[in-house]
Amino acid sequence: MSKSPTPVAVPNIPGDLPGADLVAAGVAALHRGAVTVEALLVTIGAPRLRDAGLQFPDPPPLERAPEMALYDALCRASDVDDPYGRYNSLLRRLVSFERALEQRNARTREPAAG
Repeated sequence: MSKSPTPVAVPNIPGDLPGADLVAAGVAALHRGAVTVEALLVTIGAPRLRDAGLQFPDPPPLERAPEMALYDALCRASDVDDPYGRYNSLLRRLVSFERALEQRNARTREPAAG
């Protein structure tokens, strides 16, 4: 697991939003059927992301809740010194992306002032 995911072009994911790199990597992993840190993060945010218009497959069956699976994956990662800190950082980036996407969607739905 690398500290910053390789940018992945995924349709319907605005690349200029904060955290878009993580969400795009997670969606791409879900399309491959892979369970990665990023895929688990997208799974955690799935209800809100889908409400905002993103489409992606469900993850493969997980033995634990995605939140616990993500934390476990971070604990096992050799490049993560502080799993708790990384977990919280990832969640903050996910929420930043969700909020930015929702705000962008709200702006595009507002009627033009005239």
